[in-house]
Amino acid sequence: MAKICCFSPPLPPLHLHNQLQRNRPKSDTRKTYASFNREKLTETPQILKIAVSGVTELLRLFSSSPQTSVVKNGDSNIDEFKASSVDDVLRIIKSDYDNAYFVTGNFTSSIYAENCLFEDPTIKFRGRELYARNLKLLVPFFDCASIRLQKIEKDVDSDTNFVLASWKLRTNIKLPWRPLISIDGRTFYELNGDFKIVRHVERWNVSALEAILQIFTFEFENSGG
Repeated sequence: MAKICCFSPPLPPLHLHNQLQRNRPKSDTRKTYASFNREKLTETPQILKIAVSGVTELLRLFSSSPQTSVVKNGDSNIDEFKASSVDDVLRIIKSDYDNAYFVTGNFTSSIYAENCLFEDPTIKFRGRELYARNLKLLVPFFDCASIRLQKIEKDVDSDTNFVLASWKLRTNIKLPWRPLISIDGRTFYELNGDFKIVRHVERWNVSALEAILQIFTFEFENSGG
């Protein structure tokens, strides 16, 4: 937002002014916001996306409780939390990370719009209930799992409020060779005017193919260390 001042010091010569403008630090959050909107994930082979979607559907079909509701045993209470500001959303997201929501499947669904868009380098879909079911499908395969919040911040760009979280995921997978999945990532949460999350977009420090190939790595490492 522009600021109006009653007094301005003399401007430096033009060449020095341009140099200062180039050297002025930019907001990492704003640059990240722009990069999230530009990235189209074209680096992920379409066949890999189809394979991940297919495996997800198979897991859902063969799940022992495919019709499990989002609300179960007090988890993900849709009507319990009402966010009335970006600060409320940030606080709730931070609490979900503190509770390791990604590796437990328990998150505060009330801060998400029903048709929220969820996207990572391997899959893209809409619907908070579908997201909740997908998380629950993954939980039984995790062993010694942890997701640690590294940084969380809020910002606004072009009247769009958003929250950006950086995190580290470490988990062994319950396969005979117990491979380690190790991903550093960022999640972008875009909010609408009612402070509901309408976009939940992940970016990883590895490609989708590299992430999948970690499953077939036979070198064991305990993720809890």
